[in-house]
Amino acid sequence: MVTKGERTRRRIVERAAPVFNTRGYFGASMGDLVRETGLEKGGIYNHFGSKEELALAAFDYSVGVMSERFDEALEGRMGTLEKLLAVVGVLGGMAEDPPVRGGCPVLNTAIEADDAHRALKERARGAATDWLRLVGSIVKEGVASGELEGGTDPRKVASVVVATLEGALMLSKLNDDPAHMERAVEHLEEYLRSLSRPDAGSAQAGRGS
Repeated sequence: MVTKGERTRRRIVERAAPVFNTRGYFGASMGDLVRETGLEKGGIYNHFGSKEELALAAFDYSVGVMSERFDEALEGRMGTLEKLLAVVGVLGGMAEDPPVRGGCPVLNTAIEADDAHRALKERARGAATDWLRLVGSIVKEGVASGELEGGTDPRKVASVVVATLEGALMLSKLNDDPAHMERAVEHLEEYLRSLSRPDAGSAQAGRGS
């Protein structure tokens, strides 16, 4: 059973996440957090020992929302190409529908915390690594099943997909123009289709029989 304290803690995290994701760790003041959560400073510190602890929890929450999106997008997807395009769709959708107000939490945190906040940088690195592994594992399965060309490198494909979409997200946000993301998604869809074997459909059917 969820306790009142746990509910309050979660509410603080949910309301603090957009503050950190929009203003950054150093730009977000306790006044901003007090205003957003509706709690006094002491009330926040009753649940979190420091601003850093709250920022880390808020980042974990934001990444968790992204994980839920991946799970929903991949649910029921059978083919390798279908799964890869679903992942592209989730990451590509962040330009106009971010998981938390302010954009991609991994991109925002990686840029701000690069040389300034080691703990947040490690969190961002871990989340990015999880995304790379997700794409790489799908590609690896596709090669093993015969749906993708045998020489396809899972790590290379993962790097190309994640880096292209995160870079496009940065340009879209910087220029207030989602066209950068739209072009990136279109390019990646063509790229991923080019990796599929011509007989991929029959290979998948054979697996399911």
